[in-house]
Amino acid sequence: MKAASASGPPGAMTPMGTFQEVAHTLANHNASPDGSGPAGYGAAPGMAVVFGPGFVAEIPGDASPRTEVSQVMVTVSDDDFAWPVLSRMCKAVGWRMVDPDTGRSFG
Repeated sequence: MKAASASGPPGAMTPMGTFQEVAHTLANHNASPDGSGPAGYGAAPGMAVVFGPGFVAEIPGDASPRTEVSQVMVTVSDDDFAWPVLSRMCKAVGWRMVDPDTGRSFG
């Protein structure tokens, strides 16, 4: 799943916010990093990993607070836990979730 801002012209990816803003939004919805790696967001170079209830969110970048984030890859491992949280988060901040396999979206 990709989360992207719903505002802006059709087909355009507008930034979701800075890394710090996106991480704060995820934290407000019970998602956080595991504390590993140099910045605390995992050891994968160029990727910050955040764990939430029933999902894992991968944010591109090096976790620099002011870096603009245009999309987040979300992998759902437990539908019953993840979808209520993801739906509530998208509605709260105006993000849109898109399944790249089916093209279905919500938010």
